[in-house]
Amino acid sequence: MTKTNQKKNIEVISSNPPKGRKKQNARHPLKVVIVGHVDHGKSTLIGRLLYDTDSLPEGKYEELRAICDRRGTDALEWSFVLDSFQAERDQAITIDSTQIWFSTDERDYVIIDAPGHREFLKNMISGAAAADAAILVVDGTEGVQEQTRRHAYLLHLLGLQQIAVVINKMDMLGYEPEAYDKVVREVKEYLGSLNIVPRFIVPISAREGDMISERGENMDWYEGHSLIKVLDSFEIAPAPISLPLRFPVQDVYRYEERRIIVGRVETGVLRKGDVLQFAPGDEQATVQSIEVWPENPDKIEAKPGESIGITLDQRLFVERGHIGSHVENPPMLSNVFRASLFWLAHKPLKVGNSYKIRYAKHEAMVSVQSIDKVIDTQDLSDDSKSGEVVRNAVAEVTLRARDMLPIDPYSDNPQTGRFVLYENYDIAGGGVISMEGYADQRRNAPKAQNVEAVDHIITQELRAKKNGHRSGIFWLTGLSSAGKTTLAMAAEKILFEKGINVSVVDGDNLRVGINKDLGFTPEDRAENIRRTGYVAQMMAEAGNVVIVSVISPYRADRRRIRDRVEGLYHEIYLSADLDACESRDKKGVYKKARDGKIKDFTGIDAPYETPANPELMIDTQNNDIDFCVKQLVEYIEAQIAPGDLSDDSQAKEQILDYVL
Repeated sequence: MTKTNQKKNIEVISSNPPKGRKKQNARHPLKVVIVGHVDHGKSTLIGRLLYDTDSLPEGKYEELRAICDRRGTDALEWSFVLDSFQAERDQAITIDSTQIWFSTDERDYVIIDAPGHREFLKNMISGAAAADAAILVVDGTEGVQEQTRRHAYLLHLLGLQQIAVVINKMDMLGYEPEAYDKVVREVKEYLGSLNIVPRFIVPISAREGDMISERGENMDWYEGHSLIKVLDSFEIAPAPISLPLRFPVQDVYRYEERRIIVGRVETGVLRKGDVLQFAPGDEQATVQSIEVWPENPDKIEAKPGESIGITLDQRLFVERGHIGSHVENPPMLSNVFRASLFWLAHKPLKVGNSYKIRYAKHEAMVSVQSIDKVIDTQDLSDDSKSGEVVRNAVAEVTLRARDMLPIDPYSDNPQTGRFVLYENYDIAGGGVISMEGYADQRRNAPKAQNVEAVDHIITQELRAKKNGHRSGIFWLTGLSSAGKTTLAMAAEKILFEKGINVSVVDGDNLRVGINKDLGFTPEDRAENIRRTGYVAQMMAEAGNVVIVSVISPYRADRRRIRDRVEGLYHEIYLSADLDACESRDKKGVYKKARDGKIKDFTGIDAPYETPANPELMIDTQNNDIDFCVKQLVEYIEAQIAPGDLSDDSQAKEQILDYVL
């Protein structure tokens, strides 16, 4: 080693920035997380970075030399620089996420040293979630290993775009370019499967200092930059001003007869005079003042990262967890969403389990509706057949809440699109929110105003007495090719021949008519079912038995129809799994969907939510058509039986009054 303790301006390594820095960017350091498989050299790399940038604390080099002498180690162990606890030295692993400040000639940095050992994956995740960029360390002698793959997948999950890979221990490979190229191919193959394109792949020797701050003389064949130059090329993420305003409410204070709503602006800009909407209740009011401490009566706007209080021009029901936004661009509302998550609890995640979710300041109880995919980070294969997500696994699941939640997909807003799951007050897992395949349920709310529905003066009782049977909506739902249309048409024929006023409302027929303008996005699917429900409602209120044959994949859409026509709606689930439906697909639509010729196809790349508690389930997979039709007809006949029908004299008087 050529450098000793002849260093000037040495700063103390801590969680605080170095004292005496006068650079303009000192308040905005670039945060870099360093990850990788255990023993691939992360701590050694960081120690060497600190040494090469003159950032070691006073006397640290001598302490390091003394430790190595006591242990009888000739080579200097740079990893000991970070070992704050004797237990870590004894175990020879890093067990905490440590933040270290250092500087190059260009700017200040905070390096987040994330542990590679799988038992401390939580620390790695928390470190990576706060980073602007990442360095993935790969041992050139071992190549891509288990934790390399897992950490890379988590970087992908967290959406980090600035990623550099360092191929370490090139000294042990004789600095051979062929050895480097072999590992590079392996790295690119795996990262490419995740759609990760690393900005740089740098060959280094952390122990010897090759290609860290200086290029050295051992790898002239490498034409790229040293690691320090790579770090200096990374960009500090700008404040998310351009994103829609999100102001999660932390608390509501009462001060001198004023109600001050307190929180932190996560994205966008909040200004005095703005009209805010607070989800999930969607109440609106105008911002009268922005309160800060110390007081500043001239404060008229707040930007991301600012903790503020606001007063409103009217009293609203606003509490912790509500999210303020501009009226023009609120968060979505939904009680169901997809989640890509990493699982950290000792108890496996299973379908039906309930957890507390927390994102921004919002908290709610959610249950696991389905485990859609358990990802084997080794080869990215699906391991969901086990029906559970075990500790340290990565999965894609569907979560459902009882109430509507204000939601931002991570792809739309990384600041509010992350969440944490709790079980018994302990962190059980975390991940990012996706609304892929699901509609914003706020958009399905009625928009018409100053319109009032007209009540019929001919009651259901009168219609039933005249027809000899009651009316109803018998809603057949299930996957494509589950048998909905076949059963509906057969049942219609049998009931018609018995003198029943019956008609089939088929989804395909509506899509060539009043729903012709709709596609198959989640929003269009929701609108398709809304219109179908109203058609069925009008027909049933006219005294008809209506058999609806439509996939209707979302529980929320079906529930809205049930709530609107309470007493008329009967949900009938045609049970047949995906394999059975594909095997009987005469139109070939499933094959086209799997070939990518049909997008957003239910069961393939769009979800189907099985009814939670249908009035009737018909197993069309294991029973023949005649049996299934008989089951459907018998159920309908039982529900429309006239029973005891009164004369409804009051209704007759209403008719007479109307005529006169």
